[in-house]
Amino acid sequence: MLNYIAAHSPQGTRRVQARIQAVIDLLPVHPGIGTATGDPAIRRMTALPYPYLIFYEPTDVEIIIHAVRNSARDPFDPPGAIR
Repeated sequence: MLNYIAAHSPQGTRRVQARIQAVIDLLPVHPGIGTATGDPAIRRMTALPYPYLIFYEPTDVEIIIHAVRNSARDPFDPPGAIR
């Protein structure tokens, strides 16, 4: 994802990466802040103003990041799927 953005805008890459990291940094402090998903263990946060969704799983000892995806992608298309 960041490689794709970098090919079009190196400055944009830095901004998107910084915003995604800022959202991820909030998760240990506020693990329940994200929206519930169809999987009760996984929550979702949006890296506004960018269209990226961060799927994560809060546990008692850590936050597991499952995926960072563009919100325009098909939600039923698993990350890394080859077509």
